[in-house]
Amino acid sequence: MGFGALIIGDEIIRGKRQDKHFEKLRAILAARGLHLDWVLYLGDDRPRLIEALQRSLASDDVVFSCGGIGATPDDHTRQAAAAAAGVPLALHPEAEARIRERLASMNRPITQSMLDMGRFPAGSRTIPNPVNGIVGFSYADHHFVPGFPEMAWPMIEWVLDNGYRDRFNAKPEVEGAIIVWEGIEGLLVDLMERIERDYPGLTVFSLPSLGTDAKRRHLELGVRGAPEQVPPAMAEIEAEIARRGLSFDSK
Repeated sequence: MGFGALIIGDEIIRGKRQDKHFEKLRAILAARGLHLDWVLYLGDDRPRLIEALQRSLASDDVVFSCGGIGATPDDHTRQAAAAAAGVPLALHPEAEARIRERLASMNRPITQSMLDMGRFPAGSRTIPNPVNGIVGFSYADHHFVPGFPEMAWPMIEWVLDNGYRDRFNAKPEVEGAIIVWEGIEGLLVDLMERIERDYPGLTVFSLPSLGTDAKRRHLELGVRGAPEQVPPAMAEIEAEIARRGLSFDSK
């Protein structure tokens, strides 16, 4: 099981607003010993949303979806989730209660469009919203929250802390790296392949830089994985880099 994110909204796709969810979700997961496996950005296009949700619902991934769960004509996420799951939308009793409470506290009339914000795929569970009380919803291991960061982020944390605590830090992971000066990625592929072969489960990564006037060409070379594997793997990498006559510094 992995963790994925759907970040939804024409305002992000068309550049009217800058996405903040990706970096924050990465940090929220990292604080719990978890990490994102994929992120998908989508506009407010119902057929594309249905297609993407059909794929992710068919997987074992835990998915957080940010945006598009309102009741205006450009919000399609609730309807797309129901269509992808093959179930009807239904007014959730708790969602209705929270909507009525919110409107009453503001002395505003209850409208159909406001109640529509509580129509979720049948069988959904609610996600409390600490900001205005208008709940999000979970269907299977998919969790749908508003696009507003101040609402979305504590709702995501609530889902993790109340539904996935048994997976926190289940697979500890560390990272080690060096800066190889004048390193050429293509000439180090054999070393990278050998390390991944000799240390199953480790991921080798390389991040080349062409350099600038202030810093010459270099390559960040490292490994990511189990704490007991990273130090010996990095020791082998450093020894081989030195044997090839390349200079390096610790990252």
